[in-house]
Amino acid sequence: MDKKEEKIFTKDTILVMIVTFLFQFSVMSLNPLINGYAQNLGASSAFAGVIVSVMSITSMFLRPIAGNLSDRFSKFSLTLIGGILSLVGILGYIFTPSAGLLLIFRLINGIGMVLCTVCLATWLSFLVPRDHVGQAMGYYGLLNATSMALAPFVSINIYPVIGYRLTIGLSALANLMMIILIQFIGNHVRPKNSEIKDRPGFKIIQKDVLPVAVMISLLSIPYFATQADIVSYASERHLNISVGSFFLIYAIVLFIVRIALKNLFDTVPYGKWFWVCSLATVIYLIFLTIMDNNWLMGLAAAGLAIGYGIMFSVSQSTALLLAPMSQQGLASSTFYLGLDIGMAVGPILGGLIANYLSLKLYYPIMLVIIPIIVVLYLKNKTKLNNAINQH
Repeated sequence: MDKKEEKIFTKDTILVMIVTFLFQFSVMSLNPLINGYAQNLGASSAFAGVIVSVMSITSMFLRPIAGNLSDRFSKFSLTLIGGILSLVGILGYIFTPSAGLLLIFRLINGIGMVLCTVCLATWLSFLVPRDHVGQAMGYYGLLNATSMALAPFVSINIYPVIGYRLTIGLSALANLMMIILIQFIGNHVRPKNSEIKDRPGFKIIQKDVLPVAVMISLLSIPYFATQADIVSYASERHLNISVGSFFLIYAIVLFIVRIALKNLFDTVPYGKWFWVCSLATVIYLIFLTIMDNNWLMGLAAAGLAIGYGIMFSVSQSTALLLAPMSQQGLASSTFYLGLDIGMAVGPILGGLIANYLSLKLYYPIMLVIIPIIVVLYLKNKTKLNNAINQH
């Protein structure tokens, strides 16, 4: 293990990364099930959609609050509270007798998710040296991507065999393991009283991070549209492909690329990543448009891994570097707010294109995001490229 990695891989940082994987696995394994489970409990299609989306809506409103709290209280305490709230919500899914109560428990789960996602990223940024934040966030993002690919794959294949409630029980188990493991993290990152007094009052966003948040929001639109609709997209276009493997290929390619480039995340400026990832985004959207076999699907997944997967980590570390240490929580919440908006807009835009236009235009229309993010980058390129020097 080289000297850089020794500074990153301490007991505490490894535990934070494992905790992150378990928590994301818990959240992502539920997402493909909630719609069907809600309807199984008697919800209409429309109400089931509300139940599914309430977590994203909750996130959008509560991110700023979580960010401000993260800059004022122990990361351990807030993550523990978030983990417990999430566990309560998931156990509620299992035992609820009605769809109405399912909505309430989904809301509780969403509050816990907001606290955990903001605090875990901020926690890790405090545990590693400032000049290794990029590499650390690369590994952090890799675990997120792995859980986002693996968890739905597991739950989708298991629930027809053991049923909804037992499959949700696996999510609860992952969440419980996360709560147990954080007890062994030594550095709780408690803000000093002097630092708290010097902080400004309540803020909704960290203004220096806003350009990054908007750019990741735009890049997230085709990602989450694909996550929501690729199965129906392939089915309605009668494509003879193994669509269930798409995000598994994405995770494998992302793992390989992130490990291969691990030493570059702290030395290569934002702009170089931006141009490579923007080109990869164009390529994967084109391949998704023309794919009619598994090879083209695999190339599209690989392009997505480079275009979105790499840019996500680079943007997250840049967001943390742009903000002062006293506002790391707010920086993280601002970044995730952009992600939440992309998560909400992507499926909506995809649905509008599918309903009112041709499916052949599904991905070409999304290419419009590229010139928009290029303009945003060019307007902020000096600040973004200098972030790597703000250690």
